[in-house]
Amino acid sequence: MRLMVRVKLLPTPEQTQALEATLRACNRAADYVSLIAFQSGVRDRNGLQKAVYGDVKAAFGLSAQPAVRVVRKVVDAYATLAAQLKAGLLGGKESKRYRKATGSPVSFRPEAAQPFDDRCLSWQTDARIVSI
Repeated sequence: MRLMVRVKLLPTPEQTQALEATLRACNRAADYVSLIAFQSGVRDRNGLQKAVYGDVKAAFGLSAQPAVRVVRKVVDAYATLAAQLKAGLLGGKESKRYRKATGSPVSFRPEAAQPFDDRCLSWQTDARIVSI
């Protein structure tokens, strides 16, 4: 059984800057991974992770679990796009929306949400501290 916990972070201004920098790094990494997925056609988690994991960690300064989560975020984005295309939500293959969606890599806003899980966090409950 998985327990879901909602917490409200109250970071200092310095911690806020560090969190924002991490978020931007994750989204830059996601754009990079998306480009590789687009160019190579590799869209499965294991294949894509094998292709980019080391580069993502080194080039974007991410630790292991955020690097893995970035790959999964990209795989999920391409799966969503494929489902939208299959459902005809972007029109037919001749439509401008379809061509635009399939003609370039999926991109991520600099401050787009980044999933984290319990492997990205350490809890010090007595001190009321969460480390990301």
